[in-house]
Amino acid sequence: MKPPETMTADYLFLHGRRSSLVLELPPGEAPLWRYWGPRLPDAVDPGAALRATRPLPSFMLDSDQPLAVAPSFGVGWFGQSALLAHRGGRDFAQAFTRCEVDWVEPGRAVVLRLTDAVARLRLDLHLRLDEASDVLVARSELTNLGDGELDLQWLAAATLPLPGDADQVRFYAGQHMHEFLLQTEALTRSLWRRESRRGRTTQDCFPGAVVTTPGATAHAGLVYGAHLAWSGNHAQTIEWLNDGQYQWQFGEWLAPGEVRLAPGATLATPELVASCSTEGLNGLAANFHAELRARLPWHGGAMKPRPVHLNTWEGFYFDLQPDKVKALATAAAALGVERFVLDDGWFNARHHDRAGLGDWWPDATKFPQGLGELVAHVNGLGMEFGLWVEPEMVNPDSELFRAHPAWALQLAGRPLITARNQLVLDISRPEVADYLFDKIDALLAAHPIAYLKWDHNRDLTTAGLADGTAGYRAQVGTAYALMDRLRAAHPEVEIESCSGGGGRIDFGVLRHTHRVWTSDCIDALSRVAMQRGFLQFFPPEIMGAHIGTSPAHTTGRTQSMAFRAAVALPGHLGVELDARLFDDATRAEVSQWIALYKRWRERLHHGRVWLGEAGDGLVWQAHGDASASDVLLLVYRTEPSSFKYNPPARLPMLDAGARYRVRRMRQAPAAGHDGFGPSTDFFDALEQGVELDGAWLARAGLPLPRSVAETCFIVHLERL
Repeated sequence: MKPPETMTADYLFLHGRRSSLVLELPPGEAPLWRYWGPRLPDAVDPGAALRATRPLPSFMLDSDQPLAVAPSFGVGWFGQSALLAHRGGRDFAQAFTRCEVDWVEPGRAVVLRLTDAVARLRLDLHLRLDEASDVLVARSELTNLGDGELDLQWLAAATLPLPGDADQVRFYAGQHMHEFLLQTEALTRSLWRRESRRGRTTQDCFPGAVVTTPGATAHAGLVYGAHLAWSGNHAQTIEWLNDGQYQWQFGEWLAPGEVRLAPGATLATPELVASCSTEGLNGLAANFHAELRARLPWHGGAMKPRPVHLNTWEGFYFDLQPDKVKALATAAAALGVERFVLDDGWFNARHHDRAGLGDWWPDATKFPQGLGELVAHVNGLGMEFGLWVEPEMVNPDSELFRAHPAWALQLAGRPLITARNQLVLDISRPEVADYLFDKIDALLAAHPIAYLKWDHNRDLTTAGLADGTAGYRAQVGTAYALMDRLRAAHPEVEIESCSGGGGRIDFGVLRHTHRVWTSDCIDALSRVAMQRGFLQFFPPEIMGAHIGTSPAHTTGRTQSMAFRAAVALPGHLGVELDARLFDDATRAEVSQWIALYKRWRERLHHGRVWLGEAGDGLVWQAHGDASASDVLLLVYRTEPSSFKYNPPARLPMLDAGARYRVRRMRQAPAAGHDGFGPSTDFFDALEQGVELDGAWLARAGLPLPRSVAETCFIVHLERL
């Protein structure tokens, strides 16, 4: 017997290795969300059209309005809309009445071409589910098919469904020198929303989040995550729906009047990068890491081993004297440093942060012959040379601003608002972008500069373009374009994204750069939590992590060299202190840590990362191949113990059916005690290696030695 018409429907399926996406394709409207979650069988049958399973409740519209891929305002959907737009106050309501399905890669990537014949709009929704990473990449393109200008207030990059048992959202807040502070909030019937209107990613409102379901942990359970690949204003919402499910939207936050589409014009949103995992927070992190690694813009298509940095900032600040800088380079090379980065203070009249930005040529009082002699000295020591720049900014006290005050972002009749004594250049002006390209290109052409530390040290205010309209999104797009233009001219140059530390870390800027500066705070204890938050979305090889001074310049806390180095070790290692002042013992200790990093960086920077907690102030992270057969484990004690005996570190990613050789990686301290308490036969044996069962390590755990606060216990586990 043939089923009734209401029981049949056409469906669209996208399958990854461990996740699936299902859309229903009813005629005459936008596709409806049916599923996003753990992998379904290829031939799964939803059984019935969605509306056939949803009897209408009382006091409702006479037509059911389920969650669509692009819910629209004014025609029956009362939740958050994916689109808010109008033409002079008209066409304020939209409804897509036609959908064409354009397969880019059957079963993997599709474009849904949605048309609203009444409001005269077309929305192209691009969806790609990567089989290898289980990452869904989505974006929207809106085209004005009408004969009048379309004023756009909001366009979601995508609208995603979340299951009704989603119970918590994990997101990140913070401030300068205190980034990636984990926040958790329960999901309820109240709308959850986060917005950034600062013109950059910002420390206080990271453009991503993770949603958990009951029982999810770091190692197991269903979790969802999403991140907007964009370095400017943004917003995300999670909203409870009347069927007990949730919708999740991401997109640019648009300033009033910022986007007005002329007839025939198209606006493309940033990409939304989303994933779900049944392997908990660590499984979700692995998915994001795989997606980003596949798209980082490495010269030649592959990453070379991440070179050890020395950055001059906390060694000298603005006091760059050529002889002292060369002496520091010599001391750095002796430690095993491979890239020497000259930070702020090298360019015209730059003796403090009140002058010089925009004048991108060497300061004549510091480098009367230019940078050539210093670059040659650094290269002669076997190191690459890197240089700090902040192209998007200008000091009022600069030759550039005095010559071109109109080049700063500003609003007529409004005072110029400085931050860190600087203004923001309107780089959307071709003449400004050309000026910056010419100045930086000249430096890169004149010297073998392998690296640019690209900073952005303030939020955007009075961000008006030459015509007085808002210029936030234009600023981001032209920054990307300037980076690409310089890299096209100098393809071997790598770029680091820095923005007062971690104020511009996102998948958007990482389409154009190769490394990020996690935070201006390199106090090792502060960095433990920040780096763990960072690793939820980003892989360790792009995480700038430096051994800093003691006491730390930003907190005043004192930590051992061993702890500072162990915290920096898993990232892209650097040194940010004056190595000229080391005594022999400190020099030997830092050299040992650099040698250890070089030995293990291939393991640290490829494969999986797992994070866990043992309790009592003990947190751990492990780096290994995908099968966890070769793992480097770092256990950090972040606070004094309150137990008489340490809890063990349970390592659930290990193969329960295998046996492992476990060996301690100990580094000799420069002086004094290493912070670890009395030993036992077991820990003595770990120095040479002990064989242990994977099942025991996974379920009972690895015993940990007693230690004082701010120490790190490192072991290598190799499956036999």
